[in-house]
Amino acid sequence: MIRVLLADDHAVVRTGFRLLLQTQSDVSVVGEAASGEAACQLYTELVPDVLVLDLAMPGMGGLETLKRIRAKHAQARVLALSAHDDPVHARRALQEGALGFLSKRSAPETLLEAVTIVAAGRRFIDASLAQKLALAEVEGAGKSPVERLSEREFDVFMRLAQGATVQKIAEDLKISASTVGTHLYNIKQKLHVVNQSELTLIAIRHGLIQA
Repeated sequence: MIRVLLADDHAVVRTGFRLLLQTQSDVSVVGEAASGEAACQLYTELVPDVLVLDLAMPGMGGLETLKRIRAKHAQARVLALSAHDDPVHARRALQEGALGFLSKRSAPETLLEAVTIVAAGRRFIDASLAQKLALAEVEGAGKSPVERLSEREFDVFMRLAQGATVQKIAEDLKISASTVGTHLYNIKQKLHVVNQSELTLIAIRHGLIQA
């Protein structure tokens, strides 16, 4: 039996996924979370075989949730979901340790296939996304500016986009405020923005956070 934890802030979406997954006799949805915080707590309590995780949840976003769960449970098998099918989401989710990535635009039966494959410890990437990722590697210059951020720059970018101050980020990441300031300068240069509000708009545009 494949035990699945669903994490999505939309109750209707969770219900649809649960009903779809439970059409399979070997799949059981053991829990549902409406936020990243709840997903972290339930994962520790339930230790499911697969976490199906929406990346664009309010509060603690999906990427931060993924990072925290993987830090505590290195064996966690996560299938990341996004309403956006651009390479930014897939690349970042895979870099943070997700085994699979699926666009919410995919056919329903694809979710069943993805959960089964991820539960077996194998990678799954939606076919159209796999092609876009491959093209992005070949056409490096065509990457989104967000994709050109380093891992730490992306981390700082996400926190700034969600309204965190430089001091708060420094405390959370255990680095100096001046180091955060350096990252902020580099982020602004790479994304061609001048203030924090523009960073938030970019994150929203890419579906990394919700408005």
